[in-house]
Amino acid sequence: KRIFDILASGIAILILSPLLIPVIIGLSLTGEGCVWYKQERLGYRNKPFLIWKFATMLKNSANMPGGYITVKKDPRLTPMGGFLRKSKINELPQLFNIFFGQMSVVGPRPVMRVSFEAYPNEVQKVIYNVKPGLTGIGSIIFRDEEVLITDVKNNGGDLWEFYKGKIYPFKGKLEMWYQEHRSLLLDLQLIFMTAWVILVPTSKLYEKWFKDLPKRSF
Repeated sequence: KRIFDILASGIAILILSPLLIPVIIGLSLTGEGCVWYKQERLGYRNKPFLIWKFATMLKNSANMPGGYITVKKDPRLTPMGGFLRKSKINELPQLFNIFFGQMSVVGPRPVMRVSFEAYPNEVQKVIYNVKPGLTGIGSIIFRDEEVLITDVKNNGGDLWEFYKGKIYPFKGKLEMWYQEHRSLLLDLQLIFMTAWVILVPTSKLYEKWFKDLPKRSF
């Protein structure tokens, strides 16, 4: 899997360079002129590392209303931020995290410590027995996460309680499913499906491919 990660991320960096360079220039000239966003996340064996993304939020956004939770059309987004997040282009700098061995192409998404502690204890013990990924089954099924939490906010719900009570417990089940079925073929299927749901956001192709996948009820 490590050989695949090196080859896949290296080739992707080369192929996507013509896209990355204009994004870097655009971010330099808009918003606050900040290109990179680096944040500590938990990774393999629960060890912290710095994840790389393109900046999509104001620098002080964590100290503004909303904190670390981003909703749809969040007012803290930079001029290019909404497009970069929706298209997932903001995640592409993680190709360097993959190339240098901190992440894998496919795996559970790396989260902040406060988010990690929202996972059930049994999930915390095993979720990062594999390297965190750029994409994974949780990312695919929760591609509408910002819409979900925006609906909760609009209905007066507690966003953090929704994460702790609904999203993280179910994401934990999905990642346990991934570890039970882990294979190169599954990784290739999840890579294809990641691209597919970006193009067809309403697709539930994963339900046809993976019959024993835990069912989402919200």
